Amino acid sequence: MASSSSGNHVPAPEAVQVLVSSLADDSPVVREASAATLKDIASVNPLLVLDCCWTVSRGGRRRFGKIAGLFQVMSVAIRALDKADVDPQYLAKFAKVASAEIISTKELNADWQKAASGVLVALGLHLPDLMMEEIFLHLSGTNSALPAMVQILADFASSDAIQFTPRLKGVLTRVLPILGNVKDIHRPIFANAFKSWCQACWQYGVDFPMHTAIDGDVMSFLNSAFELLLRVWAASRDLKVRVSTVEALGQMVGLVTRTQLKSALPRLVPTMLELYKKDQEVAAFVATCSLHNLLNASLLSESGPPLLDFEDLTVILSTLLPVVCVSNDNKQQSDFPVGLKTYNEVQHCFLTVGQVYPEDIFAFLLHKCRLKEDPLTFGALSVLKHLLPRLSESWHAKRPLLVEAVKSLLDERDLAVCKALSELIVVMASHCYLVGPVGELFVEYLVRHCAVTDLNGSDTESSKDFIKSTGSFNPFMYKKSEVKIGGVSPTELRDTCEKGLLLITVTIPEMEHVLWPFLLKMIIPRVYTGAVATVCRCISELCRHKNTQSDIIVSDFKARADLPIPEDLFARLVVLLHNPLAREQLVTHILAVLNQLASLFPKNMILFWQDEIPKMKAYVSDPEDLKQDPLYQETWDDMVVNFVAESLDVIQDPDWAISLGNSFAKQYELYSSEDEHSALLHRCLGILLQRVHDRSYVHAKIDLMYTQANIALPVNRLGLAKAMGLVAASHLDTVLDKLKDILDNVGDSFFKRILSFFSDSAKMEESDDIHAALALMYGYAAKYAPSTVIEARIDALVGTNMLSRLLNVRHPTAKQAVITAIDLLGQAVIGAAESGTSFPLKKRDVLLDYILTLMGRDDEDGISDSNLDLLNTQCLALSACTTLVSVEPKLTIETRNHVLKATLGFFGLPDDPPDVINGLIQNLTTLLCAILVTSGEDGRSRAEQLLHILRQIDPYVSSSVEYQRKRGCLAAYEMLQKFRTICVSGYCALGCQGSCTHNKRIDRVMNNNFSNLPSAFISPSRDALCLGERIMVYLSRCADTNPEVRKISVQILDLVFSISLSLPRSANSSIDLDIELCYGALSALEDVVAILRRDASLDPSEVFNRVVSSVCILFTKDELVAALYSSSSAICDKVRQSAEGAIQAVVEFITKRGRELNDADIARTTQSLLSATNHVVEKYLRQETLNAISALAENTTSRIVFDEVLAAAEKDIATKDVSRLRGGWPVQDVFHAFSQHTVLSHSFLEHIISILNDRPIFQGDSVKGENSNNVGESSVEDNVLHAAMIALTAFFRGGARVGKKSVEQTYGAVFATLVLHLGICHSLSNSGQQEPLRALLVAFNAFCECVGDLEMGKILARDREQNEEETWIGLIGDLAWCISIKRPKEVPIISLILCKSLDQPSRYSREAAAAALSEFVRFSESFGPLLEQLVEGLTRHVSDDSPNVRRLCLRGLVQMPPVLVIQYTIQILSVIVALLDDPDESVQLTAVSCLQKVLGSASTEAVEPILFNLSVRLRNLQVCMNAKIRANAFAAFGAISTYGFGPQHDSFREQVLAAFPRLVLHLHDDDLGVRRACRNTFKRIAPLMELDSIVALANTHRFSSDHRGDYEDFLRDIAKLFTQRMSSRIDTYMASLIQAFEAPWPVIQANAIYLCSSIIALSSVQHISTLYLSQVFGMLIGKINRSPDAIVRATGSLALGLLLKSTNSFWKSTRLDPPDSHLVGRETESSRR
Repeated sequence: MASSSSGNHVPAPEAVQVLVSSLADDSPVVREASAATLKDIASVNPLLVLDCCWTVSRGGRRRFGKIAGLFQVMSVAIRALDKADVDPQYLAKFAKVASAEIISTKELNADWQKAASGVLVALGLHLPDLMMEEIFLHLSGTNSALPAMVQILADFASSDAIQFTPRLKGVLTRVLPILGNVKDIHRPIFANAFKSWCQACWQYGVDFPMHTAIDGDVMSFLNSAFELLLRVWAASRDLKVRVSTVEALGQMVGLVTRTQLKSALPRLVPTMLELYKKDQEVAAFVATCSLHNLLNASLLSESGPPLLDFEDLTVILSTLLPVVCVSNDNKQQSDFPVGLKTYNEVQHCFLTVGQVYPEDIFAFLLHKCRLKEDPLTFGALSVLKHLLPRLSESWHAKRPLLVEAVKSLLDERDLAVCKALSELIVVMASHCYLVGPVGELFVEYLVRHCAVTDLNGSDTESSKDFIKSTGSFNPFMYKKSEVKIGGVSPTELRDTCEKGLLLITVTIPEMEHVLWPFLLKMIIPRVYTGAVATVCRCISELCRHKNTQSDIIVSDFKARADLPIPEDLFARLVVLLHNPLAREQLVTHILAVLNQLASLFPKNMILFWQDEIPKMKAYVSDPEDLKQDPLYQETWDDMVVNFVAESLDVIQDPDWAISLGNSFAKQYELYSSEDEHSALLHRCLGILLQRVHDRSYVHAKIDLMYTQANIALPVNRLGLAKAMGLVAASHLDTVLDKLKDILDNVGDSFFKRILSFFSDSAKMEESDDIHAALALMYGYAAKYAPSTVIEARIDALVGTNMLSRLLNVRHPTAKQAVITAIDLLGQAVIGAAESGTSFPLKKRDVLLDYILTLMGRDDEDGISDSNLDLLNTQCLALSACTTLVSVEPKLTIETRNHVLKATLGFFGLPDDPPDVINGLIQNLTTLLCAILVTSGEDGRSRAEQLLHILRQIDPYVSSSVEYQRKRGCLAAYEMLQKFRTICVSGYCALGCQGSCTHNKRIDRVMNNNFSNLPSAFISPSRDALCLGERIMVYLSRCADTNPEVRKISVQILDLVFSISLSLPRSANSSIDLDIELCYGALSALEDVVAILRRDASLDPSEVFNRVVSSVCILFTKDELVAALYSSSSAICDKVRQSAEGAIQAVVEFITKRGRELNDADIARTTQSLLSATNHVVEKYLRQETLNAISALAENTTSRIVFDEVLAAAEKDIATKDVSRLRGGWPVQDVFHAFSQHTVLSHSFLEHIISILNDRPIFQGDSVKGENSNNVGESSVEDNVLHAAMIALTAFFRGGARVGKKSVEQTYGAVFATLVLHLGICHSLSNSGQQEPLRALLVAFNAFCECVGDLEMGKILARDREQNEEETWIGLIGDLAWCISIKRPKEVPIISLILCKSLDQPSRYSREAAAAALSEFVRFSESFGPLLEQLVEGLTRHVSDDSPNVRRLCLRGLVQMPPVLVIQYTIQILSVIVALLDDPDESVQLTAVSCLQKVLGSASTEAVEPILFNLSVRLRNLQVCMNAKIRANAFAAFGAISTYGFGPQHDSFREQVLAAFPRLVLHLHDDDLGVRRACRNTFKRIAPLMELDSIVALANTHRFSSDHRGDYEDFLRDIAKLFTQRMSSRIDTYMASLIQAFEAPWPVIQANAIYLCSSIIALSSVQHISTLYLSQVFGMLIGKINRSPDAIVRATGSLALGLLLKSTNSFWKSTRLDPPDSHLVGRETESSRR
């Protein structure tokens, strides 16, 4: 092997050979690393790389499996050769190898084959002749690699056209003879090669004269190839062959001779056109590009006249026209698709022809347009649009012909043609083609298509439906079924026309004379309705350019007689205002046009419209905000009607009003009967007729309104009814006569409906529509009619059978109409009464019954209401019932009950849809209030009515469904408010306070009705309200989960007590209330209400407490007893929070006022509470109920309470198996409550203590559940023990204060005993004895509940019966920590007991004691002398036999408070140093973890003496296989670095410097914890290194990144630091790094390899290379060859590259000697792969 010139041995050849061998590695990571390295070093010594590649390539693909990478490296190396190194003889070998591999298989396009081709192409860049010769050797007809060779020549031509083109002759000389024998499968490759060769020629011609490379021979060859491709290949049956051949021919047409081209045209053109018959985008694109080149070569050649006459071109152009359609469709599919490219190429083709034959192509395109064949017409129009701006000068004289041709196409129906025609019209407008009448015709065409709807024109029936629905008929669009060419939709066509019309309006000033005032004509026609928004926008733009203050608009308008009159414009635009959300901001544009055209109308209009129109525009300016209002449409229609009415009032011109009325009448022709615009049209005409005094005119117009109205459509029916009502305001009799005529013409409703049963449902629906419309018209007539004249009309309508004839309807909308009509009648009666004309409504109860019947579900006769229709019907019915209830006469009891029964169930309706349901519930509440107001005769009867209705609502108030509770409470509150207004002085029935007209009227009625009754009957008494019962219903709701329910319930209580204090008390009431105290409580309650209204987020518990306090004061004694009697239902409330609130209220009532109860009250109250206990399922609520029983016993006569409870217990024991009761035995829960009592708890505890002293908890008892069938046969002692266990549980869990105090007196002993037994029980559990542990955990849980330590109970529940060692030790530690936090005073006592327990012989007891002590010492500040004893005990047992004891004792020493740790630091550190070498890894981990904690507070004096020992032991732990120990060891090493600045600085710095390489290597450890620890330690020891550059490195991104590439960059930075600033330690570091080559972690090996190689590569010290270069080279080669880890092999390859590049001067000229070739003779597929 060669050596370097400097005498240093650099085994570069061997290294390169290893890298080359790695190209065949199984791991892609290794292959990529090796390839990257080889490509990198190829620039240094490409010859050596090629030598090595040549050596391994001789075996070929069979020996070197992954040969693709090898060829890629060869290609890079060959390209990197200098001219001086190019040896043709040497490179010829690589050409042979590459070509040999290529010809060894019949495959094409394999990865390795492409790489081999790259080698030959790279060779061609240096030695094109050599490459050519090698390829020419295989250019024979029988060679299977012939296609690959041709492809290489094509690639070479693309890579270096300058060198290839002069050699084209040689290529063609060898290729042409074999073209005839090429198979179809290979012909695309040859054709692509010819394309590439021709493109190279064109590229060559840019820099050099073409004749220097293409002489006569080449031209002859090209002509021959051209002829062969055209005659043979282009006729192939294989489409791929034909496409590639045509593409090649398209490139060749410019290179062959004109003679050859001319003779070939008859065959060439059809060949290209033939590709269009294939439905493939690519084929069409290739053909079009080739045609473009052909046309350029044939028509635009400088060497002679055009080779094609226009007659010859017609076939090409006719073929290209349909391509425009297809390409226009496809170009919309993606950003830049093939279709778009094809479209552009087609246009280029036409432009090329147009430049030579402008007049001929113009005539050709017009002819195609006149044929009216959709694809051709579309294509011709698209081409005209494209050519018109480019050939405008040539076509200037032919403008009339183009205009006539376009006119002939205006009746085309195809959407694609229409779109193309619209675009052409816009282009023509931009070139001043549109003038005079022709311009108006084209503008009308654009307007017509602006009105196109989203209609599927391919369906003739749908077109008919469209015509029927809109009334529009367009003879230009819908003559026959529509064909969609180009996939154009109506929306696209409409958008195109809208943009075009706006474009010519805004940007082309010459079009103003055409557009104005012609566009005014486009507003009226029905067919152009959809274009009104665009037309109005254009008119606004035109008017904006004019001076609107002058008479220009008026004069222009008057100058044309064919324009609509102003009244027609106004009527049309006003009706079109109907939809405020119409597309294209229609309403805004209409209002703008009206404002700008105001000068066309009477002068008074201008000022009014200038003020009113901006307001209307502002209302519709934000559509999204408008949609938030559910009544926006009704509001907007009212605004439009008012706009018309006020405009008429401003004008005050009867003649103009008559003319406008006639215009409105003509509007009916413009809208179909189903169009909702008709509803607004009815109302506009109605408001106009209201202001007309000619009765005959009015009669004629209302006849027209009814005739034109489609009453089957609810919206239009309603519009007609409102219009009739508006007319009735001035012409009531005329309207009523018309309605009577309609009713008479309908005939007998009942008879007609019977006949409809035998015909069809359509007649039934028609009858329903007529009756519904009549009902609505009667209703609105009554509503708008003057109140002074309607009494007789309403009496005639209701008193006779006229109204009943309108009630026999079945359809939901018809029902709603009839209900609305009845409601309107009632409103008319109420309105008349408010105006001073009051009268009763006859047959009111019959009408109510009608409404209740109509709002029910009707499933008969095949007609079924949908849920939403039914809800809307019911909502309207409730409103109508409210209206009828509010009129005279008053309701009877029977009618009231009937109404309530039919309506109260609505409170339980589901809450969906919410908007409808909310309105329905509000209407129901209003109805109930109306019943309360109108159905009572006096105060007492109204109180009875109130209680009756409230009790009916109670099931919903206490429902488990939240929205039902809310509804019930809201209804109750509204009713109480209404009750206060009518029964408490100072309020009227409408809620007014003080003197008002309503009060006077009510007073007058009251005096008339009650003049003969005593005053007690006029006002209700307080007792009549049953406050005790009522308050308990709503008091629990004050604690509801829903804040709205809580707020309403508090308001109810405030309202109830406010009413009660205003009412007189009954005579038999014995106890007087403290009025001042009551009013104070009421004031406090009102304050709570005020707070809740301001802030609903107030703490609910605080609010409830204040409410209960006030209620407790406001109760009388009888009300209090009644409340306690009825408390059971409140406590059993279905909402937990409400039940809790009820219990809390009961407790407070008993606590504050229990002394007022007598024995009977106490007994009955106890029974009520016990009943609640039995029915309450939830344990917590049961406990709260038992607390209430205890409170009752404590605050009343306890003996009575105990007697009741004991009686219940005896009954249960005698009749039930109390151990099997679901939810537990309630009496046992009562015992829990009694354990809280001071008198009972002492004896109860004594009994428990005696049992515990006699017998341990887990002594041999039967497992729970065994022998359960023999419970009754148990011995008395067992029963006593069982009772004692129940009593123990009751005592611990009762939480009694006295009992808890007794436990706390012996708290330390109890806890210590439980903890020690926990260890023993876990040991027994491990041996299979589970019962002791279960029993102990039960006792422990009871103990936790007793002392109130819920956290400790959660700890026990978390680790219940877990047997793992770490689990139960952790459990004890958590318990000890919890005790230390909750009860620090008990810790010393417990610690003393446990410290003594460390000497017990039981290992598990010692471990339990150590586990608890290790936590207790955290809180040992107050231990005093006991601390010394604890420290001594823990220190003594760090040598215990049990590893758990050792580590727990150490942990305990470290977990002392920092002040105490400092006091014992020296002692603790000595223990840690000893345990760092412990044989148990868990102890080691604890020791190294504890070391970091101690170092956080240790003094320098304590650490310095052992600093060296610590650093040595920590360095030993840094190579531990346990990742946690490794991470903590690195972290601790960083922690002790803070003590390295004292006397031990130098020695410790040596330790740091020695450990630094290992730290750097583990910065990219596999374990994330180790990485983080090493990064933190690196930052901490950086100051000790005394190098600023290290600190800077720690702040870089590559230092903190987890990416491998960033880490390798960091290693190179470290290597530079080592070589530049730490050269004295490089030898040590190199030895350490080389040793790390054998680390147990592959990633550390890789890190060491890379860092070591980087040091050598970057070092400028000669001896580093001398000492280590050869050694590291050898080790790297060995690692790459033998390592089983891919990361090691890959990093080794990269490292070799670093070393080779760094020593490039040594081996730059090194070559692989022939004797060394045996080194690569070994198998590349080693055993490791």
